[in-house]
Amino acid sequence: MAVITLTSASGSPGVTTTALGWALSRGRPTVLVDADPTGGASMLAGYLRGQLVPPDALLEAWAAQQQGRLRSVLPSLTMSLPDSQVGLLPGARSHGQARGLVGLWEPLLAALKALEGTGQDVLVDVGRLGLAGSPTPLLHGADLALVVCRSDLVSLSALRSWLATLHTELEEVGGATSLGVVIVGPGRPYREAEVGKVLAPVCGGRSPVLTSLAWDPKAAAAFSAGAQVRRLGSSKLVASLRHLDDAARKRIASTTHDLDEVRA
Repeated sequence: MAVITLTSASGSPGVTTTALGWALSRGRPTVLVDADPTGGASMLAGYLRGQLVPPDALLEAWAAQQQGRLRSVLPSLTMSLPDSQVGLLPGARSHGQARGLVGLWEPLLAALKALEGTGQDVLVDVGRLGLAGSPTPLLHGADLALVVCRSDLVSLSALRSWLATLHTELEEVGGATSLGVVIVGPGRPYREAEVGKVLAPVCGGRSPVLTSLAWDPKAAAAFSAGAQVRRLGSSKLVASLRHLDDAARKRIASTTHDLDEVRA
C-alpha cells in the first residue's frame, strides 16, 4: 500500500484528470483523495457531471479527528465511483472551506497510511503548489510526490523553480518521500530526455522525470468532463496511465529497498 500525491507548479496541466484517470485505469482497490485547496469538488462536477451534490466529507473528517475517530470513520466518508474499485474522498466545496482544514492533513495522512492492511493504494490530488491552505503534510509525507507538467517552455520554467524548492524541503524533513515528474504531452515541443536534462541540476544531478502521458484530449475529456468516449480502455492516454502505474510502483519499491539498506 502506498500514498502518492500529484501536484503542479503552474497553470492547469491536468493533475485532476491524471489522478482520476490513473485511479480508474488501475483495476485495483484505490482511495482517491481530492485535497485541492481551490475547492469546488471538481471531480464531482467534471467526471460525474454535477449529478451529485458534493458532500462535506472533509469537514466530517475534521470533526471526526477532533473526536479521535478519524481512522474509524474514514472508510464511510468515501464514495464508490461507478463500475470501479475506486473510493473517492470528495474535496472541499470552496477555497474558503479548504483554508479551514489546514490542521486535518497531518492526521489524515496517518489515517491513510493506516489503511495498509486493506490492500488499497491512495492517490491524492493536492492541487497547484503555493496556494493558501495547501495540504503540505500530505505532499511531504507521501511515498511518492509527483509534479505533473506540460513540455512547453513556460510550464518548464515554473517547474524548475518549484522542483528545486520541493527537493530542498523533502531533504529538510528527512522523510522517505521520492520526488518525480510526469510530463503531459512529450514532444510538445520538448522530449522527455530534454526535459530531464534541464531539471537534473536541481534534483541532485539525476533526471526526476518518471514517465510521460500521451497527449489525448478526447480520452482526457472522459475523466475531466464525463465525456462518452468509445474504446476508452484502448486509448493512448489509458495505456500511458497504466505505464505510469508500473513506473510509480517500481520507484516506490526501489526507494523502500534503498532505505532498508541504509537502515541495515
